[in-house]
Amino acid sequence: MVLLVDPARYSAFLAAMFVMAITPGPANLFAIATGMEKGKGAALLGVVGMNTASLVWFVFAALGLGALIAAFPAAFHVLALAGAAYLVWLGVKSIRGALKPANAEGQALAGVKMSSTRSAFRDGFAVQIANPKILLFFGAVLPPFIDVQRPLVPQLVMFAAATIGMDLISMSAYGLGGAALASRMNEPGFRKGFGIVVGILLITAAGLIVARG
Repeated sequence: MVLLVDPARYSAFLAAMFVMAITPGPANLFAIATGMEKGKGAALLGVVGMNTASLVWFVFAALGLGALIAAFPAAFHVLALAGAAYLVWLGVKSIRGALKPANAEGQALAGVKMSSTRSAFRDGFAVQIANPKILLFFGAVLPPFIDVQRPLVPQLVMFAAATIGMDLISMSAYGLGGAALASRMNEPGFRKGFGIVVGILLITAAGLIVARG
């Protein structure tokens, strides 16, 4: 029976992916910020959004579009800058909400709770689709592990399963860690500092996207 992937290469890929998955980056910082600001449910929904974007990139790779993006990186740089700008906007919004007077702050917090499940998936997708780690992954990390003597699509399926599985675990852990702090959100002083920290995390994630892009 012919194996879908080369066992030695796949084992090496799993080791490399483990390191990439647990290393703090834009996606994991976003997961922490979402968990802190909106709670466990929104954090997990944001994780699903980010991994949906990863799945889209794997489909692109199967169609050969990943090579096209690597050949014309300017197009991806524009996408990365758009994603960074979106994160900055979310960060500034969080900081402004934290600095509002008490009554306005309560109204803003209620609005966040109402929209959290609607926006978390979308925001997570936007962050990951513009994450420079994706271009690095498909342009430099993944190619050495692909065996040109075997069919490409089955290999991509196996690599996608490992990548998304590890990212789901890592991002969820970061997100739930952030959500664990949300239990103190009823304290006005803590909530204000909380919003500022969330904003700084999101803006830092944007900075990482720009720096790595």
